Amino acid sequence: MAEASCRMNVEMAIAESGESAAATIEKDLRRQIVELDLLPGTRLSEQDIASRLGVSRQPVREALIKLANSRLIEIRPHRGTVVARISAREMTEALFVRQSVEISVVARAAQNFDPWQRKRIDSLLAEQEADAAKLDHAGFREHDEAFHIAIAKGAGVGIAWIAIADMKSHMDRVCNLTMRDEADMKRRVGEHHAIMAAIDARDVDAAQEAMAKHLGSILDELPELETRHTALFV
Repeated sequence: MAEASCRMNVEMAIAESGESAAATIEKDLRRQIVELDLLPGTRLSEQDIASRLGVSRQPVREALIKLANSRLIEIRPHRGTVVARISAREMTEALFVRQSVEISVVARAAQNFDPWQRKRIDSLLAEQEADAAKLDHAGFREHDEAFHIAIAKGAGVGIAWIAIADMKSHMDRVCNLTMRDEADMKRRVGEHHAIMAAIDARDVDAAQEAMAKHLGSILDELPELETRHTALFV
């Protein structure tokens, strides 16, 4: 029954999105890796995935190659494929790039922001607060990403998000280790409100400072996370 359900979900996702099978499989595996449903060190079998999803091995192979290019998995010739361990170095490099982009984005947002996206952000923040109250981690992550995308679109530079979407996966895996309780989730929502307050006030410096604090807070928690989850880090 579980295999039939997985197969049906993939078929529906392909039909609804219009994506190729490889793109849909890659997106689903990426989500499982980022959300730590597939822990670092987990072995991945091309044949097992193909059989479980009811597809040929070719789209699975293409999906795994893309994930390897993103350094989320390691394809080891004659040794198998495994989910890559979390690299603090790669995470900090991804953070550097993301901060550079998003701090520039909020500076632009503070100068001019699309009213429709501003209203949408109010809805997203309300949904995030509800997610935190229910400890709905999946919903919270979805609305968190939508918040950052909405800022980029509201600033008129939606393409900026595309530039960082792939590399942010390395940050996301670490972020998902920090969301332990409602307080952690509410703190993030509070940081989102601070960013929007600065944008609303058209205060460029405050907006950049709020975004830098929001994205950079993960560095303060990194040493503790590495100690507490030794097996997950390289």
